[in-house]
Amino acid sequence: GLLALWCAGTFAEDSPPYALRGEQVQGGLLVGKTLAGSEVWQDGQRIRVSKAGDFLLGFARDAPATSELRITLPDGRKVSETLTVKRREYRIQRIDGLPSAKVTPRKPADLERIRKDAAAIGKARRLDDDRQDFLDGFKWPVIGPITGVYGSQRILNGKPRRPHFGVDVAAPVGTPVKAPAAGVVTLAEPDMFFSGGTLIIDHGHKLTSSFLHLHRLHVQPGETVEQGDLIAEVGATGRVTGAHLDWRMNLRDRRIDPQLLVPPMPPEETAKR
Repeated sequence: GLLALWCAGTFAEDSPPYALRGEQVQGGLLVGKTLAGSEVWQDGQRIRVSKAGDFLLGFARDAPATSELRITLPDGRKVSETLTVKRREYRIQRIDGLPSAKVTPRKPADLERIRKDAAAIGKARRLDDDRQDFLDGFKWPVIGPITGVYGSQRILNGKPRRPHFGVDVAAPVGTPVKAPAAGVVTLAEPDMFFSGGTLIIDHGHKLTSSFLHLHRLHVQPGETVEQGDLIAEVGATGRVTGAHLDWRMNLRDRRIDPQLLVPPMPPEETAKR
């Protein structure tokens, strides 16, 4: 079967010379494997392939119903497939009681901070490293009630805003945040305008995890972390109404849903053991 081929990295004559695992759905991430030395494109964008033939495909929140996968094999043969992308229904979430300066910032000093923050985040996501930390899978960084989900349309203080691109987990200030997978820290900022204490970890191939609203950071840019390492503490910094972790993931220019990459949230009792 495909799994055996997957592990061996070899493909039988009559099977397609690649395998994909993950959910073909809006916000989904697929981990792909093909013959070493192949070139891969998704929707016309050439993507990184590891020496062993590993690659990543991602689908944005509003991805169209199909996505084009093209592979040029080492012997020059071309393979293409139209992947179907399942559509999702997103809920509407209303959040009231936010400070109005955080919903509609107007002060020049605030706007300048927001610009600087955006530039720093952009730079942190620019790393394009041939590490495959994502191959070992992902674990929840914090255990707790899920209070916000990926893709939901946000109405803040009655004003429609951009959708929410992370998964929110409620937990008291100071709760340990653990690395969901290995990676390299590319950003560690104690106080950003919207996101407060903010951390970004790169898992290779331009796949990053962002952790927002943190109380305390335990790692520095350039540090390597392993899955399960303590990286920060949950906080209530930035634009929030209470203490929680907002975990987001990006693949290249696509925002993906972290919740699709982890098992169901365990009950909190089991987490304490």
